[in-house]
Amino acid sequence: MDKLLVIVPAWNEERNVGTTVEEIRATLPESDILVVDDGSTDATGDEARAAGALVLTLPFNLGVGGAMRAGYSFAARNDYDATIQVDADGQHDPADIVRIVTALDEADIAIGARFADVGDYRARGPRRWAMTFLASTVSRVAHTRLTDVTSGFRAGNRRAIAQYVNYYPAEYLGDTIDSLVAAVHAGLSVTQVPVAMRPRRHGTPSQGFAGSMLYLMRSLLALGLAIARRPLRNRA
Repeated sequence: MDKLLVIVPAWNEERNVGTTVEEIRATLPESDILVVDDGSTDATGDEARAAGALVLTLPFNLGVGGAMRAGYSFAARNDYDATIQVDADGQHDPADIVRIVTALDEADIAIGARFADVGDYRARGPRRWAMTFLASTVSRVAHTRLTDVTSGFRAGNRRAIAQYVNYYPAEYLGDTIDSLVAAVHAGLSVTQVPVAMRPRRHGTPSQGFAGSMLYLMRSLLALGLAIARRPLRNRA
C-alpha cells in the first residue's frame, strides 16, 4: 500500500479514541495515524498519544471540517500518497480501510457508503429523506451512483489531498457535501465502497424528530450553497 495517513478528527473522545487508534494500528501496522485533537477539554490528546498516534492539537474547537483541513495540510506537507478519515467514536470499522483505500485505484475519492446493501445501518424520517435527496443530487453532479454522500469514512489520493488543502469548508456538512461537490467540479472522480457501521462505543449521538428536521433543513441549505459556489470557484 502507498504511504497512507489515517486522519482521526476527535473532540472530547477520551473514552473512545485510544481503542480506535489501537484497532487501526492492528489493522494497518505500517500506516501513520494522526489524531487531530479539535480543542478538546478532556484527555483526548493524551489517550491518543498513549495508544501510539501522532497528535495535532488545535487551540480551540473548529469542528470536523476545520480539523480535517488541518489533517490534509499535514498530509500534503509530509508527502503522503493517500489519506483516509476514520471517526474517533468507533463507528467506522478499521477492517474496511484497506477496501476503501484500494478503491483509489479507480477514483480520486472513495467513500465508505452506509446505504449500499451491507450492514443494518438505518436512518428514518427527515434524516433519511435528506440523505436520499442529497445522494440523488450529488450523484447527478458526479455522474456516478452514490448512496451515502454524508459519510465521513472516505479516502483520497494525492489529487484529493491537494484539492482539500485548497478548499475544505468548516461549516456544517461542508466537510462532506460541499467538499465533495467542489472536488467533482474540480475534475476529481468519486466511487463508493459498501461498509457496515458499528454502534458508537461511548456517548449518545443526537437524535429525535426535531433534530432530524433540523438536519433536513441544514442539509438542503448546505447542498444549495455548495452548488451556488461553483461559479465563484471557477472564476478563481
